Amino acid sequence: MKILITGGAGFVGRNMIRFIRRAIPAASILVVDTLSEDPESFFRQGLDRAAELHVADVRDYVPHALVDGDRFDLCIHLAAVVGGRQKIEGEPLAVAQDLAIDATVINGVHAGLADELMYFSSSAAYPRHLQADEDAPALRERMIDVHHLDGSPDLTYGWAKLTGEFLCSFLTHTKVTIFRPFSGYGEDQAPTYPFPAIMRRIRDGEDPVVVWGSGMQIRDWIHIEDVCRMAFELHRAAPSGEVYNLGTGLGTTFDELVRTALDVCGRTAEITADASKPEGVFCRYADTAKARALGVWPTIGLPEGIERWMEANA
Repeated sequence: MKILITGGAGFVGRNMIRFIRRAIPAASILVVDTLSEDPESFFRQGLDRAAELHVADVRDYVPHALVDGDRFDLCIHLAAVVGGRQKIEGEPLAVAQDLAIDATVINGVHAGLADELMYFSSSAAYPRHLQADEDAPALRERMIDVHHLDGSPDLTYGWAKLTGEFLCSFLTHTKVTIFRPFSGYGEDQAPTYPFPAIMRRIRDGEDPVVVWGSGMQIRDWIHIEDVCRMAFELHRAAPSGEVYNLGTGLGTTFDELVRTALDVCGRTAEITADASKPEGVFCRYADTAKARALGVWPTIGLPEGIERWMEANA
């Protein structure tokens, strides 16, 4: 099986490679990535022995691959401009490049680059007005109809991913599954993201522990290992064109995240909220009924995920 992973040297991509190596040992994996996130991580973690790396922007790679006749059984599209909430809010036009990245890959798949596509959208595609307060509902897949929108997604990142979903709806001759991951985290995630940033403060013994925004904002924390496994299981089981949340279904405030981590570490500390920092939407967590109906759900709870992070980053 030939698999193309765009953005495969990034956080999700690195963990996806590890999952594929366990689940499909004979697979041939090609990673296309600019190495902009962490130029050394791919090699430092030995992933150059697990997958072939082509250092390029996918917007340059895809047209040449089509001319050269490169074809894949599966494309896992992860390439995106990333960097956490500060990037999303602070550099919206940089993030808007995702529109061009997604359009290039999806058009490439339409032209025959791959037989199947796993498109990673985002929970940021959900309308912001559904995430405004503590009474916000669990976000269900059917709350978005890409052909009849009701509300705006989360800034340029959400718009780009929503547009990608819309483009995927035209891939009538390709099996495509769309995933909306919630707040994924893991041991090798860049410190610009909230989970590792907070864990580092706790690991380093800071007191008080500072969280951005009010500290009462709610997120659905899902371990990256569950994200990768669930995506593959759903892609295999689902008919083409389906959309699935990748989350736990549990809403956890940033304050609760810190308290859970302190308990795991056997520590006590005060918690301070920094309202000058961006908070994003107030309440974002997944309805997971659609995935569970296919027998797919996460298995790594938040305390275990925190313990894993602490052990790996001691």
